[in-house]
Amino acid sequence: MNEVFMGKKKEAVRGMRMSPAKKWIAASLAGVLWIMPVVGNGEFSGLGTGTSFRAEAAAASVNVTKLGEEVITSGAIMMKYKYNTVRSGKTVSGLADVVRVDLNNPYVSLDVMTGKGGNLTTRQSTGGMAVETGAVAAINGDYFNTGGEGAPIGGQVSGGVLVSTPSQLDGMYAFAVTKDRKPVIDEYTFEGMVTAEDGAQFPLSGVNKGAYSPEGGSSTYSHANAAYIYTDAWTAKERPKNSSTTPTEVLVENGVITQISPDAALAMSVPEGAYILRTHGLAAQFVKSHLTVGQKLATDYSLRSKTTQQELDPASLQMMIGGHTILVNGGKAASFSRSTSSIGGYRARTALGYSQNGQYVYLIAVEKNDNSTGMSLTELQSFMTQIGVWKGINLDGGGSTTMVDRPLAETASTLTFNTEYGKEQRSIVNALGVYTSAPQGQVKGIKISGSSVLLIGQQATYTLKGYDTYYNPIDVAAANPAWTSSGGSATVSAGVVTAVKPGKATLTAASGTAKASTEVTVLGGDDLTSLSVGTATAPLTAGSSVSVPVTAVAKSGASITVPNSALKWEFVGFKGSVQDGKLTVSSVDPGVTTGYAIARYDGYSTAVVLSTAAATAWEDFEKVSYPIAFTSNVNTVKGTAAVAAGSAERAGSQVLSLSYDMTAGTGKMYAYAQFNGTTGKSIPAAATSMSVDVMGDMSLNWLRAEVVDSSGATKYIDLAKVIDWNGWKSINIDLSGSGIKFPASLKRMYVVNVEEGQDERAKTGTVAFDNISFVMPSLSSEAGLPKGTASMVIGSKSMTVNGTKKAIDAAPINKDGTTYVPIKYVLDAFGGSAAWNQTTKQIMVLRGAKALDLTVAKKEFVLNGKLYSAEVAPMILQGRTLVPLRLVSEQLGLNVKWEQNTKTVTIES
Repeated sequence: MNEVFMGKKKEAVRGMRMSPAKKWIAASLAGVLWIMPVVGNGEFSGLGTGTSFRAEAAAASVNVTKLGEEVITSGAIMMKYKYNTVRSGKTVSGLADVVRVDLNNPYVSLDVMTGKGGNLTTRQSTGGMAVETGAVAAINGDYFNTGGEGAPIGGQVSGGVLVSTPSQLDGMYAFAVTKDRKPVIDEYTFEGMVTAEDGAQFPLSGVNKGAYSPEGGSSTYSHANAAYIYTDAWTAKERPKNSSTTPTEVLVENGVITQISPDAALAMSVPEGAYILRTHGLAAQFVKSHLTVGQKLATDYSLRSKTTQQELDPASLQMMIGGHTILVNGGKAASFSRSTSSIGGYRARTALGYSQNGQYVYLIAVEKNDNSTGMSLTELQSFMTQIGVWKGINLDGGGSTTMVDRPLAETASTLTFNTEYGKEQRSIVNALGVYTSAPQGQVKGIKISGSSVLLIGQQATYTLKGYDTYYNPIDVAAANPAWTSSGGSATVSAGVVTAVKPGKATLTAASGTAKASTEVTVLGGDDLTSLSVGTATAPLTAGSSVSVPVTAVAKSGASITVPNSALKWEFVGFKGSVQDGKLTVSSVDPGVTTGYAIARYDGYSTAVVLSTAAATAWEDFEKVSYPIAFTSNVNTVKGTAAVAAGSAERAGSQVLSLSYDMTAGTGKMYAYAQFNGTTGKSIPAAATSMSVDVMGDMSLNWLRAEVVDSSGATKYIDLAKVIDWNGWKSINIDLSGSGIKFPASLKRMYVVNVEEGQDERAKTGTVAFDNISFVMPSLSSEAGLPKGTASMVIGSKSMTVNGTKKAIDAAPINKDGTTYVPIKYVLDAFGGSAAWNQTTKQIMVLRGAKALDLTVAKKEFVLNGKLYSAEVAPMILQGRTLVPLRLVSEQLGLNVKWEQNTKTVTIES
């Protein structure tokens, strides 16, 4: 048994390892789980249950290949793995990242990072905590109640100090490292006692705990008839919220009672170095009977193993973090210790384990992003056993899964891979950090630091960085290396690299006898899947200016900001320029109502459509003349959808408010704001973009809109993949590649809570919408386009346009069931222009709000900057370029009909 210790918060030493002899600090691995405490029940639904679930995990197998490894610091190595597995008869693959920590190395250690400033009841991203504390690597970890203040569910020890005690939940395992550097995984309970000056005692139920529903006890309220300690690491004034109990609180400073607040919380945060004894019911009666201001108060505690019943002195631990089910035991997949139904599916995963001899600790993160499919828990078990894990547990996963590491010779940790939400990192309660205390050593090696991918024409600066004998960064700025480049795809001068053509280049920097090389890939147009401008439409007005950031997406999935030096701009219908990412219109050509700013990159292009049309206000909810109703796909999902008065910055205006309660629902659930019954509200013309102001509720749900187009097809618009903000925010959506056939109707806007990862999202909330508008260039750019009908007969050098027959110099042909025509005559009839590039054998077609790139003999085409694939390709016949009629016409918004008997093709607009 040990006296409760109140010390100082962690303080960085050399920006690396933290001083252990400092303050109560939240020591929970950061995880997120939507486990809303239910008043009167308080069940942590996302955690599942433990007492009745001891089923064996279903067998799953993955084939694991190690792709490579790199030293992070002395005693810690980053290892990259590829895995393959079979699901429903199909082989899928993905990526996993492992930081292996050698506990035999005295310079490396593990400890827990917490929120902001090392405090509970605050949240920060894993990467943010790593920067704040100087961690060289980190992963997220323990679950926590996202509807609560921000405290871990499991027990936590940081710097040798017990910070948060285990919750009374079955099957929840924890990972710990003892002060003699031995790893331990077990399930623990907390035992504590408060002793009054008169010798009377009352049991403690925990330290720094949020409200929850205990399992196996006599009460469904964690804080009923119970006593809890809250230290100054708990910064919130409510201790805790949603407890369904009224407290009696006792302030203890330097072991002496200084204040007692009967039947009411103390109106303060916990003072530094003090603690508050929070009591209710029987515990409050103990306070009234035995405690008085000025008396001494003693507190003791211990942990006890549920498996061995042995007492564990928290002072013997360097760190501890809580997790979920055990995954691996004895080098084999273990029975799940707790139901995993709420954390199933193929998700990003985080896990933690150690080797059979206890030397190595494995920090594991499985990716789910454009490059990886995620894993099931049983697949994770298979992976862990294959990489050497002897005993391991599951930590929080899904959208919480995050890993950061410090690349060799670099000075800061960076995101190891894109999370389920891209480069965004979820704000969480705590994370597990890897630290080094190694002294500065001698220079061991050098490394070239810089981007591994460039675009043609792009210039980038590369630097030489060094690392010492402990693999920590060391300054080599005075090295003044000589630079060379081989491979022909890039040139280099004094560390400045210029990409000149697609391919690979090897950069080499030499200083004295030291030498370092790195490979740089220069991407060409054939390596891209899209080239997009941040602004799809712009006003065609002399003097107007608009930002035009261009982003390329490689076939590897990497997203790259394209520098202006890598682009060639062409202007159609106006004179202009692009400087520092900003397009400026100098003058507009006479009679032009639609212009194009075309950005070209190695045969790949995208365009900004400029027109006299501005954003058209579509709905501001000030005078709504049609019904709006709440509906759902699940009859137990309840809510309201109605026009209501705005609040805060929207005070004085009307907004559409959508409130939802999905707590009684199951499966994938939708909360709809339905426009005008089943009809929806009309979007009268072709829209290239949509904007809407949205009040978020930080629910992490999905926000969408549903449109029914003129063909009767239902189209979905993603407004936000994740509602990860509170308050109002303007959202802009590019509709140019949506495939919506206008005119269309906006049927409904809605919140989605998908079944996979549902434990991470809120089931109740309120969002609101205001100022919906659409940019409809067609109101001007297509208003002047010719309308009518044109027909051509296979083999005939004539074309009938609106009843008038005209001669053409190349007849349409039919080859393998596809009609090919000279595009010039189609555009003459229906408006638009085409430009031929003899060098690249490309045709660029511009019509209305569409920019279409075709290449002879290539089935891939680019529409408004996005790569698509067709079944047929343009061809050259007898010196004339012919294009597939149906492909081109339908992409340009025209309709094509074929009459087999007469071999006649008819085009309509």
